[in-house]
Amino acid sequence: MIAAKDKPTNLTPEEYFAWEEQQLEKHELINGQVYPMGIYAMTGGSKNHSLLAARLITLFSNHLEGSGCETATSDLRINIVGTNNYTYPDVSVTCGDRDKTTTQYITYPCLIVEVLSTSTEAYDRGGKFRMYRQNPALIDYLLVSSTSIEIDLYHKNDAGDWLIINYKEGDAIELKSINLNFPIEQVYRGLTLEPGNGE
Repeated sequence: MIAAKDKPTNLTPEEYFAWEEQQLEKHELINGQVYPMGIYAMTGGSKNHSLLAARLITLFSNHLEGSGCETATSDLRINIVGTNNYTYPDVSVTCGDRDKTTTQYITYPCLIVEVLSTSTEAYDRGGKFRMYRQNPALIDYLLVSSTSIEIDLYHKNDAGDWLIINYKEGDAIELKSINLNFPIEQVYRGLTLEPGNGE
């Protein structure tokens, strides 16, 4: 992560929200410092990135209709539990009542999805996941390739241990956080997948 140049530092959350409203791009707030949002700070995500996120949002929203759970796009921030840090995942789902009282962010998602790109994959697998896993409500963290039919699921089991499950073509994905099973091809249908075609 590279700090945004010529941007204010040591921001409180309130100052960050007010400042970001005046910006053209989204920024994350980490330890008082603002950081451009990866691919969105440059030229925007790839077509596959956008389509995969949209398909997952539609899939989750349809499955959860009437359940009280909410599925959000990459426009909704996540507050990292116990901190003043805020990130933007590609997709998130919250089923907690505590998140119904906030308007600019959620804090307790049970499911987070990041569609991987060349510029953000290391952060999504490393530092970002270390922050996300501080959330006691998080059960599933889904990392979706935009260049091949591959999805990695980080799942927290009943003992509190994180397991990594690698899904590939022909597999069915199980998301216990929202009680959903679906074939991996359901979200990749019709996409042109080429290695190195990520952002």
